[in-house]
Amino acid sequence: MVRGGTVYILTNFTHTTLYTGVTSELLFRIKEHKEKLYPSSFSSKFNVDVLVYHSSFLTIEEAIAEEKRIKGGSRAKKIKLIQSMNPNWKDLWEEVKEW
Repeated sequence: MVRGGTVYILTNFTHTTLYTGVTSELLFRIKEHKEKLYPSSFSSKFNVDVLVYHSSFLTIEEAIAEEKRIKGGSRAKKIKLIQSMNPNWKDLWEEVKEW
């Protein structure tokens, strides 16, 4: 069975910090961020738990490649990517958790 993957970008309340991640279980992973399951992690330390971007792929390998591409880009490119999907930077968690 081929397992898909999702690349996501989180930010904090003031949009000053961006976190790019990849997962095969978006709902589970974002819930972990929201609940600060790992208190010493980057996202917990910087209160990065607002889901502002996500993109799904057929395989986890494709998702990992996209995560690396995004992480390798500038902050300006990440902001442009977020705004292409979510111009108001609203928390997409409410929509995603209804899947």
